[in-house]
Amino acid sequence: MIIIKYPKPETFEELSRRPELDRGQLEVTVVTILEMVRSDGDAALKRYSKEFDRVEIDNFQVSEEEFEQATTRIAEDLKNALKVAKKNIEKFHSSQAQSDKIIETMPGVKCWTKSTAIEKVGLYIPGGSAPLFSTLLMLGIPARLAGCKEIVVCTPPTAEGTVDHTILYVAKELGIKKVYKTGGAQAIAAMTFGTETIPKVYKIFGPGNQYVTVAKQLAQMEGVAIDMPAGPSEVAIVADQVANPAFIAADLLSQAEHGPDSQVLLVTTEEYLIDKVQNELEMQLKTLPRRELAEKSLSNSKLILVENMNTAMNLINVYAPEHLILMVSDPQRLATQVKNAGSVFLGLYTPESAGDYASGTNHTLPTNHYARMYGGVSLDSFQKSITFQDISGEGLEKLGPTIQKMAEAENLTAHSQAVDVRLSHIREKND
Repeated sequence: MIIIKYPKPETFEELSRRPELDRGQLEVTVVTILEMVRSDGDAALKRYSKEFDRVEIDNFQVSEEEFEQATTRIAEDLKNALKVAKKNIEKFHSSQAQSDKIIETMPGVKCWTKSTAIEKVGLYIPGGSAPLFSTLLMLGIPARLAGCKEIVVCTPPTAEGTVDHTILYVAKELGIKKVYKTGGAQAIAAMTFGTETIPKVYKIFGPGNQYVTVAKQLAQMEGVAIDMPAGPSEVAIVADQVANPAFIAADLLSQAEHGPDSQVLLVTTEEYLIDKVQNELEMQLKTLPRRELAEKSLSNSKLILVENMNTAMNLINVYAPEHLILMVSDPQRLATQVKNAGSVFLGLYTPESAGDYASGTNHTLPTNHYARMYGGVSLDSFQKSITFQDISGEGLEKLGPTIQKMAEAENLTAHSQAVDVRLSHIREKND
């Protein structure tokens, strides 16, 4: 990891840069994929499955038989773990439901908001070397709670041309039947335009690599909404003298093992921690199955020494991490200074992996600075708000002159007239 000591505030923006592929070439590649899927549909998906996944897919949709086989291949202890996670995620997201409260802004003028489900949503579930069945829990549960009528899942196929058994088990438990064996930018294209097999959706959710992230951003230009530009995973840790170096190293590796384009960051006021954390990283890496991926990620990552906690938090708020761990003596106090972060983990015994799997919060979070303007996925993400208003005759008599004065000031005479004809009718009725 790169060691940086006492950086000046004017360098914080540069320090916050994530490792990125050449954006220009990346977009050219993704645009080509989107256009091919738009024009050729399933045929393009088959070509990309062969090219990228090294597998030939005849039927993209998972069959009922495949769902049943997956159920028998999941160990009971994992099923029990999934039940606990499911219960906690449901409990947390259910608490986010909004009640439709009527507000009388002035006598006779009533306004309210109703939340209604987005009818068709697409969930992208990363596969490959680490099939993220946990992401299906994080997205499928709030989609179900919100009342989305059609839930489409796309996930990369395995080398055998199937879908990971645990992903299928989770889908079955959530009552999701439309699961398709396709991943990468081509999966985003399929849900954006629709193909002979895969339905077009209104909003696409889910994290992915930089190709998936760019594909989602381009999908917005085609009239499809997205949750956020959630790219390669990242974590930042703020640590002081109470922090445990072994805990820090473990948390850094938990994100570094996602892939070579992930980034991890330690910001500390204690110089001795840097050496201790490096030693711990070396020891823990020896037994890590995904060691090679983690090492590549660590080569782009930073250990930063700062003067005090105020400086640390200023740097963190510029960095705007996806995950932020506050391993400090008073995490509750320091948490009040957090302005930009996807999800925050307080104290020594709150690992980032708790949020990834089972504490209840959502792990689909903004990355690469996007925590400056995006929040993580919630129940609201799967709903849209419709406002209503109901104005009585008395209410329009009170509010009407205000509407007319403003409309006339904007030279929108018909707007004013829409009020005037009603006020005239009210006066005639009262005479």
